[in-house]
Amino acid sequence: MSTYDPDALECLAAIVEEGGFERAAVRLAITQSAVSQRLRALEVQVGTVLIVRTRPLKPTTAGRLLLKHAMQMRLLRADLERDLKDLAPGVSNGAAHDEERISIAINADSIATWALPALGALAREGLGLEVITDDQDFTIEWLREGKVLGCVTTLRQALRSCRLVPLGSMRYVAVAEPDYAARYAPDGLTTRNFHQVPFIAFNRKDSLQMEFVSSAMRLKHVALKQLYVPSSEGQVRAVLAGWGVSVVPELQVREHLRSGRLVNMAPDHSLPVALFWHCWNLESAVLDALTKALTTASALALDAETPSSAG
Repeated sequence: MSTYDPDALECLAAIVEEGGFERAAVRLAITQSAVSQRLRALEVQVGTVLIVRTRPLKPTTAGRLLLKHAMQMRLLRADLERDLKDLAPGVSNGAAHDEERISIAINADSIATWALPALGALAREGLGLEVITDDQDFTIEWLREGKVLGCVTTLRQALRSCRLVPLGSMRYVAVAEPDYAARYAPDGLTTRNFHQVPFIAFNRKDSLQMEFVSSAMRLKHVALKQLYVPSSEGQVRAVLAGWGVSVVPELQVREHLRSGRLVNMAPDHSLPVALFWHCWNLESAVLDALTKALTTASALALDAETPSSAG
């Protein structure tokens, strides 16, 4: 089996993560020519192209395999760093370098509610975390492509060579600012008005607004007027400012509902979305620590999964 140059592997990872040769060179503190040379040497060793020079740059199938290998090397170094800290607490200054960075993908709503507090202790210990955000239905693609070590997603089946841990269900509710609700939907969301009020979605991949209305109104297909705010916190701020209605985690707006700053537009209905932690099935103290942190926090913050959970 071939032995691959760790610097060349990190160069490949930097090109993919930074989205180009120039930014990879800046991150690695080498010239752009050196970046090209390292990648070319790796491609010659493997015998195939590893990066498709498109916009944005994309790894080939072989490139994804070597990217996953680069991530595994990072994980080994992070495990070693963790073990050395236990044996000799003064051996590290706690500053994580880019090559020790541990990347995971988490949906934006979890980041805005329960996930960041779960990871706080690990970050304070010096673990070099990179948290990537995406829609909960799409975080799995980051893991599938080998760009992250684990992800929080709605997928219920484990990928090959990965393990899956249920986290629980995040309950979603439809909310609006009280004056807005009184003016445009005084009776809450109904079959007569849901298509007239604007719904504030995260982005065009966000299907939760339509799933909620379809479920609440018992309709197979719905068409909504939608505005897009690509931030979980921003969606709530837009609702508070009277932009329209939004389907958001009850956990995120609980205090606003209690204080009366927001009202529940469909109090008899909520949409549970089951979440799962997927990570590589490897012997790793770092992965075990991440899994424990996320499962412990989710058990406190999320609902137990129900058969009707969306997925």
